Amino acid sequence: MFKQCYSFDDVLLSPLKSDIESRTEIDIGNNIKDINFKLPIVSSPMDTVTEASMAKSMSEHGGLGIIHRYNTIHQQVMKVNEALLTDGSRKIGVAVGVSGDYIERASESISAGVSVVCVDIAHGHHSLMERALKSLKDRFGDICIIAGNVATPEGYYDLSQWGADAVRVGIGGGSICSTRIQTGHGVPTFQSVLACSHVDIDTPIIADGGIKSAGDVVKSLAAGADFVMLGSMLAGTDEAPGQVFEASDSKKYKVYRGMASKEAQTAWRGSTSSLEGISTTIPYKGSVDDILTELAQNIRSGLSYSGAKNISELRSKANFIVQTGAGQTESRTHILNVR
Repeated sequence: MFKQCYSFDDVLLSPLKSDIESRTEIDIGNNIKDINFKLPIVSSPMDTVTEASMAKSMSEHGGLGIIHRYNTIHQQVMKVNEALLTDGSRKIGVAVGVSGDYIERASESISAGVSVVCVDIAHGHHSLMERALKSLKDRFGDICIIAGNVATPEGYYDLSQWGADAVRVGIGGGSICSTRIQTGHGVPTFQSVLACSHVDIDTPIIADGGIKSAGDVVKSLAAGADFVMLGSMLAGTDEAPGQVFEASDSKKYKVYRGMASKEAQTAWRGSTSSLEGISTTIPYKGSVDDILTELAQNIRSGLSYSGAKNISELRSKANFIVQTGAGQTESRTHILNVR
């Protein structure tokens, strides 16, 4: 039996009557466990997205940066130390795997003062994830744990039962991810979030993959996500790791790569296995502060079109419609297509 699934571009939110007089009335914050975030955005634990500088900026804007795990424990802890304020007031996360040094990696980072540990694997609905989550909870019961990725309600439910305080939902939707092409598996992220939101548990959902704009962020939140995780939208900034370089077209770029790409795997472990990502360049964007400020403004604007003063109210009021291919064309800025 085939089930029709929808992606972000397939749907729109129908505007509703609003009594919001100023977007300053709108609260876009949310919680994971007992930690409050003013911005529902998490930066992806990728080696071309989040290290110390990105984690600092994310925290300063009220979001969460998760420092990637593709380095030694010492290197990761050094990045944590650079990102944290001396009073520990910044909210910083680190990524760990599900085997090898993950307990030690978590322990050292927690001792350094991180707020969140993210158990980060491509296929999170797995027995190794179950073992890792239970081990981490037994050892570090008070720490906030994010886990993923999953694509189904069953996966979301199981990770929640295994101990995750928030679950990353989305497989194969990232702009540099080729999982769906290489393996034939995946679910559109919007559809995954919508399905998981109907599970009768309240573990926060982090929509991860395929989010290209502030509008997609708003659609994710309306569909049931509590946060979104961003990679490509934050890559190419000053705060993202890597050097800015000038290409033959005299424009500036930075490298952006999937962690399952040949280049990333070779860099961090000297060999490759299953290749489910690519490496590319992305235009240099300047400071991430400008991007996060604009995103926050546009997310608030999105909530105002549904007459919602917070994310919970957006979810309760959301009225999705499906748009045709012609509707998708009309939805984009299309004057340049006119001849």
